[in-house]
Amino acid sequence: MVSQIQPPTQPEVIYPDSDGQPVANNTIQFGWIVEIKQNIEWLFADDPNVFVAGDLFWYPVEGRNKIVNAPDVMVVLGRPKGDRLCYQQWKEEGVAPQVVFEILSPSNTQTEMDKKLLFYDRYGVEEYYIYDPERNNLHGWLRSEDGLDVIPQMEDWVSPRLKIRFAPSPEGLQLYRPDGERFLNYTEISRNAEQERQRAEQERQRAELAEQARRDAIPRLLQMDLSIEQIAQALGLSVEEVRTLAQE
Repeated sequence: MVSQIQPPTQPEVIYPDSDGQPVANNTIQFGWIVEIKQNIEWLFADDPNVFVAGDLFWYPVEGRNKIVNAPDVMVVLGRPKGDRLCYQQWKEEGVAPQVVFEILSPSNTQTEMDKKLLFYDRYGVEEYYIYDPERNNLHGWLRSEDGLDVIPQMEDWVSPRLKIRFAPSPEGLQLYRPDGERFLNYTEISRNAEQERQRAEQERQRAELAEQARRDAIPRLLQMDLSIEQIAQALGLSVEEVRTLAQE
């Protein structure tokens, strides 16, 4: 009997979802990462096929777990929302993140950032933005036929993919939605939500007071020998509503 030699089995490739490093090195960097990520998520909240992630490992090549990067924020248009341990591009119909943001911290070196630029250029990123909050420096790259090219002027630059506007100033970077509204941080969003809640409560109370005033007016107007029809017209109610309230 001739025995067949079985081909050696290939070891399973593991794609780690963490390197044990913190998301950010300081609160300023973390604040920017969260603000950009959350505002872009809200911008595309109604589109089920826009995936936004922060500090998520991106593996562009199947079987090559050493080829990996974790952008501070990445945006993938055309891929469904949902949780992922990492972004394995071959499982995402081959769609690479189109837009990437990096927020610098003092620990970032020029060599490290040069490697990131090379990675994003090689694996298909269309727009790449770097912001250094400490020095208030903003740089951007846009893909052309030859790869990622420097955007020469970032003032009032509008992202071709996201339609958000960059407005650098001596006071710091501001980002604006397509509708002209400024990106807000969590504190500002919470404050606005509380103010909106208070306005809604005040409007509800005013409506209740107005309704009670109409109810209280009906008996007095009936005593003045006004007809149901006249009262309805005066109070902006239907005849049926006046009859019902008069009977209460």
